[in-house]
Amino acid sequence: MADQPTNTISLHGSEPYPDRLLPGMKVGDYVIEAPIASGGCGTVYRAHHAMLGRRVAIKVLSRELAESREMLKRFEREAKAVNRIGHPNIVDVIDFHRLNDGRPYYVMELLEGTNLSDVIKRQGRFTAAQALEILEPVCAALQAAHDKGIVHRDLKGGNIMIATRADQTVVKLLDFGIAKLIHPEPGEAGLTTGGRRLGTPSAMAPEQFRGDPVDARTDIYALGVLLYRLLTGQLPFPGASSEEIERSHLNAPAPPPSRLAPISPAMDAIVLRCLEKKPERRYPSATDFICALRDAVASQSSRKAPSKVLSLGAIAIYVDAKTPPSEEADDALLDDLTQVLDLAELRLRASGLLIPLQTGSALLGVQLLSDDAEQARQERQRTLEVALPLHQELVSRPSADPRVHVNVSVHADRALIHSSHQGPEIVGGPILSIGAWVPADEAAELRATSQACEGLHLKTKAGGKYLHLS
Repeated sequence: MADQPTNTISLHGSEPYPDRLLPGMKVGDYVIEAPIASGGCGTVYRAHHAMLGRRVAIKVLSRELAESREMLKRFEREAKAVNRIGHPNIVDVIDFHRLNDGRPYYVMELLEGTNLSDVIKRQGRFTAAQALEILEPVCAALQAAHDKGIVHRDLKGGNIMIATRADQTVVKLLDFGIAKLIHPEPGEAGLTTGGRRLGTPSAMAPEQFRGDPVDARTDIYALGVLLYRLLTGQLPFPGASSEEIERSHLNAPAPPPSRLAPISPAMDAIVLRCLEKKPERRYPSATDFICALRDAVASQSSRKAPSKVLSLGAIAIYVDAKTPPSEEADDALLDDLTQVLDLAELRLRASGLLIPLQTGSALLGVQLLSDDAEQARQERQRTLEVALPLHQELVSRPSADPRVHVNVSVHADRALIHSSHQGPEIVGGPILSIGAWVPADEAAELRATSQACEGLHLKTKAGGKYLHLS
């Protein structure tokens, strides 16, 4: 395989491995290629079998945590829990061993794809039908886990992989590292100790914050958070700090997603039932949840009256606040992200742009264009004259967190709209296909496509650092 290292690094006897494994290092029968991701528990590496060439992922417990007997047991039981479930929508664990310095590792199937959280950040909100397509395999995996007495406890977009295999899209549920074994086998303790608050605050159920017992309905709460985010592009309880997020999950009424997106009352009811503070008021199982979601989508499709959809020219400004993928979101980071998005929304709305997409780290403003070519050209000119100072204001904001990099991109294309009692609503079209025109890399300048700038006379800073045609 051309992209595999040609040399291996062998360690002998009790010679310790470094904290982070290096490309070419031999781990059992496998050769390390590169790190894929790091988290609180350890690091996942891409690797291949030294003789057979099969590519895999290897998760290694960090050296610090390997000194904890509790963490060693939890790491081992994560591998056991995944194998105990044995479901096609849960990542497959192939092998389990220890490095010669005592750190455990397990070998998993390698998934080539993107986690759902990154997809939401890039795409924005999903339709109800699209959300159903993602959540059906997730719920099948969850139900299989619950049937084996295992609660995931950290269900979120970052732990759902959208992988590609033989040109087919495959959804996989990952990371059972803090799963709870409700009914341990005789002589076996649960996967975590009682009273520990483990999970991701933005998706934790009230009983997790309180340290109360958890069961399958804890994962149902997280499904509600995930469905809310899929339908709106935002979290139900975003919060500026972890303390504010906790207070909201414990005490604040769950907001209906229809406040942020045009969805049906039936969809509102599903989300709100999942987000009930008392577990007994939620859906009793993942199967009950997905059946309700399936019925709501089918009902919405059959009852939806045909509405006239128009295709219009449009120009869009996309503001993307990028942070390092492995960076934990502390209060300072969240404050700066909020500052960027609030300022961007204020400027775009004040300029008359529609906001069809808004996530926790990005914002899309769209100006619909006239059918008259000259008037449309002037409208594109005015929109770029909004984008230029907005970019400058965002990158030079006071007290900017150095971990937050702001990209601003401008593009012109077609938008599909239909009229509602609140005015024109953008429901589709290539202008919403963000991945097709927004660069993935970080840039120091505003990016504008040739479609946005065609026929315009634009003022730029010397050296082209203010406007870049992509």
